[in-house]
Amino acid sequence: MKQRIFLAVLLIASVSITARAQLIQKLVNSSKSSQTSVQSSQSSQSSASTAKKASGTIYYVSKQGASRGADGLSVATAKKDIQAVLNIIKENGDDGAVIRVSEGNYLGTTNAGYIEISNWVTLEGGWNESFTERNPLKYVTRIQPTQEQLGTNGSKGLITISGLDDVMAKKPKGDLIIDGLMLDMGLENAYKPNDPSDERFGCPSKAFETGRMEDAVPPQVEHSIIKSQGWIAGNVTISNCLIANGSMFGIQIGTRCGEVEISNCVIISNRYSGVRITGGDKNGEASHINFHHNTVAFSWCRDKYMEDMGYGYEFMTYVNADVHHNLFVGNNYAAVARTHVLGGPDAAIEAKRVTNLYNNYFFLNAADLQLPSKGGGKWTNVKCTDIEDMVDEKTLPKAENNLELPAGDAVINAFDKDYLEAFANLKIISQSQNFNANSASNMFRQATGQNMQGSETRRVSMYGNRYNFDKALQLFGAKAGYGAQK
Repeated sequence: MKQRIFLAVLLIASVSITARAQLIQKLVNSSKSSQTSVQSSQSSQSSASTAKKASGTIYYVSKQGASRGADGLSVATAKKDIQAVLNIIKENGDDGAVIRVSEGNYLGTTNAGYIEISNWVTLEGGWNESFTERNPLKYVTRIQPTQEQLGTNGSKGLITISGLDDVMAKKPKGDLIIDGLMLDMGLENAYKPNDPSDERFGCPSKAFETGRMEDAVPPQVEHSIIKSQGWIAGNVTISNCLIANGSMFGIQIGTRCGEVEISNCVIISNRYSGVRITGGDKNGEASHINFHHNTVAFSWCRDKYMEDMGYGYEFMTYVNADVHHNLFVGNNYAAVARTHVLGGPDAAIEAKRVTNLYNNYFFLNAADLQLPSKGGGKWTNVKCTDIEDMVDEKTLPKAENNLELPAGDAVINAFDKDYLEAFANLKIISQSQNFNANSASNMFRQATGQNMQGSETRRVSMYGNRYNFDKALQLFGAKAGYGAQK
């Protein structure tokens, strides 16, 4: 029977649980906090991402629009469904089109719970009903499925990207822009009840919307929030978006060639990893990721045993990347992972890979940076303030100004106080094992050459609990120059 090792993984941090809790309380109660000055000239520039401007046909989508008889080409003839417009664009081959979407919850064709993009388009949320003003935080455009979508969205991402690969492409074939959409799976996931009186439910207090997330078996359906089916042979921009409560990855895409820019996003309470972008070019030179000014918080491990995954951002193979001016808070296994490394015949490709990590703030992560083991089978965890001194230049050529969030920083108050305090006090409540080598079933299994079996129960104080949608929106602009900006 597999013996699970939990404590060393769950609480890898520079301070104890008690000290972490005291630090949280000190920060939350601080009333005279001041914003930390910007650390570099880059962060003094406007950090709001300016999406590439498409020049194609403009379509309009509104909850007040029509399902039939409307072409979507004007405000008066707006379509009611994003997918309906995407289907028109696909039929017409209208690459470069812009889709403007007003506030509301959009669940795709027949409310299936997702949309599928198969053309180079700009998908632009945050418009008011008259399309005279755009403010994604005021006019909230969301894709927020509920339990009613179980069985209709299957393994699709809330935004699924398909059909944009070309194995012969040597340079980007187009631009895909997703800007100002708030994507949340928190109403569809399976959670334990929000009852703190029963330790089985992993609910720290009545202030929580839910108990812990259910295990990765039915009734839990596993989705990534934004997902590509295959590689994308073009530039991708994802900006000003909320990526919340994913039961799998927050953003999981593959890039064949081009620039992938992810900026000004709040990526919060997702399982496995907040962001995983893998390169599809065999030489590892065709794609670059610019991941900046994002708030990445509470990425949860694969299951409640918390033995693996739970990353904020993962440096993946066959792609170069710059990760900077982000805010990493409370990631359950590591804020940043550079654990995927090519070897053997691909060592030459690995040697060309350039991954930079600089000008980021870290707070309350189980580990700030995780690297492959140097021997003994365990990961190597590096504290943010030690990254520049301890990590070689081949691994991170640029690694300056990775800092611990200072005590008293006002950005702490932007997080849900109850959620943050409960994470600081995350612990095992109870653990039990049931294994009897002399039971009839195990004696039979042993006699027939099979492995003996037993069971293990572990109860934790919280795990993957839903983060409130409205409170997540409050994280935009919480810290000038770092994390998601307004």
